[in-house]
Amino acid sequence: MVKFLKPNKAVVVLQGRYAGRKTVIVKSFDEGTRDRPYDHCLVAGIQKYPRKVIRKDSSKKTAKKSCVKCFVKLVNYQDVMPTHYTLDVDLKDVVSVDSLQSNEKKVSACKAAMAKLEERFETGKNRWFFTKLRFWDLRFMLFLIAVFEFYLVF
Repeated sequence: MVKFLKPNKAVVVLQGRYAGRKTVIVKSFDEGTRDRPYDHCLVAGIQKYPRKVIRKDSSKKTAKKSCVKCFVKLVNYQDVMPTHYTLDVDLKDVVSVDSLQSNEKKVSACKAAMAKLEERFETGKNRWFFTKLRFWDLRFMLFLIAVFEFYLVF
């Protein structure tokens, strides 16, 4: 079988605390490991997306709005949805499986990944990756259709 979940591939997490968040694969384990005997990958993703900046915002407010909060996690292949996007961010030297062993290493890895992702955001490349997914739009449209059909019946 062709392995298509490779490093620098953008994926969306489907299960857990970070469901619906966009992540980038740092390292993939196609055969599994002794601790995790299933296919999984190390991902770094965006926990808090940057917000829209307008012209009248001060420089302090602009800096606060354009910050990115990051997370690092090992995720099962079944819990991610691949996209056709790739990111040219080199996170391999910053994030590793060893950095997940202790809390201090994990925090430092998150900060380093956050700096790299913020740098990528400020260059204006990969805009799709830094926008929030909107799941509620579909649910809202289905709700409006249901309400409209209800009023047509009466």
